[in-house]
Amino acid sequence: MSETLYTPLPDRAVIRVSGPDRVDFLQGLVSNNVEKISPEQSGYGALLTPQGKFLYDFFMYYQDEDSLLIECEGGDRAESLFKKLRMYKLRAKVELADVSNDYDVIAVFGDHATSALSLPDQAGSTARLADGIKAVDPRLAAMGCRVLLPKGEESALAGTGASKSTIEAYHAQRVRLGLPNGSEELEVDKAILLENGFEELGGVDFKKGCYMGQELTARTKYRGLVRKRLLPIEIDGPAPEIGSFIMNEDQEAGTIKSIHGTAGLAMIRLERIGEDAKLQAGDANITVRIPEWVQLPAKE
Repeated sequence: MSETLYTPLPDRAVIRVSGPDRVDFLQGLVSNNVEKISPEQSGYGALLTPQGKFLYDFFMYYQDEDSLLIECEGGDRAESLFKKLRMYKLRAKVELADVSNDYDVIAVFGDHATSALSLPDQAGSTARLADGIKAVDPRLAAMGCRVLLPKGEESALAGTGASKSTIEAYHAQRVRLGLPNGSEELEVDKAILLENGFEELGGVDFKKGCYMGQELTARTKYRGLVRKRLLPIEIDGPAPEIGSFIMNEDQEAGTIKSIHGTAGLAMIRLERIGEDAKLQAGDANITVRIPEWVQLPAKE
């Protein structure tokens, strides 16, 4: 995709976390190292159940010397995350505010997205843009950039040379690269981070110390328990229903989690997708793609 494109993401929300205890508060909850968030570096992480299962994923940005911004799924999901953070606040010197109405969240994507925004080709690299924030996608630089701008200031992108596109084009690019979109592909209360690429995508820090759900995440890594992965698929034929099984002859090889155009994401059983696998879902032929960033366990 040689052209640089952008699209607003109206299904996203923004929560401000401010106060002297903001970093320590989030550090004990989030899978990534919040201490690394700075004016030059944004991050990606998740909030888990105490048992280590997925609840929410989000991006984290430095707003000013007293505040961090969390960009998350919108609607009921944002409301639920806000309530969860408020529940854990206890006596921490932290203020929480839903500031979604103050910001537009915009994705800038395409082969030259980072250079169009004058950012280095490094995941999470961050700088100011007008009165907002621009950041290389903290998961994967190939996905482009994320921009938070005050409402109505989309014109700040005029000098980038990016052309306005659609949210569906953004999601098509996302699934081709194998990147999850929160609860669209990750089952709440059930998904495990390392099956969904969080280690390679910089969403987990194994050196940061304790956080909620750490034990299962660490055990999954160090005991080599990853047997399934969320991976991109190509669909040749009529699109199956979301949730359809992918079959390798008479064996279940995976489950389709999302479809955008002729591509999608599926949770794949790794032992059932050998070179000679003939995969189908309904009447469609399925091809599994392994992105360059994915590190699969060595075959036994």
